[in-house]
Order: sequence, then C-alpha cells, then structure tokens
Amino acid sequence: MNKIVAFLIFVFLFNFQSCAQKTDTKQQEEFPISKSDAEWKQELTQEQYYVLRQSGTERPFSSPLNKNDKKGVYVCAACNTPLFKSEHKFDSGTGWPSFDREIEGNVAFGTDTDLGYVRDEEHCATCGGHLGHVFNDGPRNTTGMRHCINGVALKFVPSK
Repeated sequence: MNKIVAFLIFVFLFNFQSCAQKTDTKQQEEFPISKSDAEWKQELTQEQYYVLRQSGTERPFSSPLNKNDKKGVYVCAACNTPLFKSEHKFDSGTGWPSFDREIEGNVAFGTDTDLGYVRDEEHCATCGGHLGHVFNDGPRNTTGMRHCINGVALKFVPSK
C-alpha cells in the first residue's frame, strides 16, 4: 500500500513539474504569415486545424502521403511553404510520413513536453503550423534523423 501511495505521489509531482517547465516556443515567435484563429478555422479543414494550430497528432497510417513514392515536394498545408523533398522521404514503419532532412530554413524547431518528457517539435517557419517531431533514429547512411510528420499538415506537389 505504501509503495502505491509513493508511486502516485511521484506521478502527481512529475506531472506538475512537466507542466510548469513547458515552454511553448511557437507562442513566443512571430511568423511572416500570421492569422487569427477564426481565419485559420475558415481556411483549414477541422483535422488540419487540430494538427497545425493546436499541435495535435493524426492517427498513424491514416495519411495517403505515408505511402506516397512520387517525385515532388511536400509543402505546408496552411501556407504552401516547401518543407520536404521526396528524395529525402523514407518508410520508417511508424505510420507517418518520414524524412531524413528538411528544406533548410523552412522548418523551425521548438521544445515539446506535452507527454511529460522533452521532444524536438517541428513547425513551419513561415506560418508556425505544427508539423510533427524529429528524432535521432533515422537512416544512419544519411543524416540519422527521422522527421516524423503529420500527413494532414502537408500537401504534395508533384514534379513536372
């Protein structure tokens, strides 16, 4: 019984600590494209708004872009900024489109502690839309990074 109580106290304190240390870097930054919530809600689908503006996560294996192997560029679904090239896409098996690198300068990074531990969050450098997270378990023969991106945050523009 004492172990259970001690465990519950530990979990309770850990949750407060992670909330107190949370830094929402997107709210502190200003972006070239800035719109009101009402404007974003009008322009985006409900799922796009949830992911891009509320830092949500789509269900794994739900995006048709996950298995897309066509040549082209993946752009931000909110502002059309080019974010990832198809030649840097790989199948990570996670259920989300994954890339080993971003188009430099078009993706910004922040810290996400929503799950109680620190993750590197990615967002569009132009509009601040949440894209996903980056991890260091990607292909070792390239960058070693895995940019795990919500498909609903992207639009695909095929090469001509």
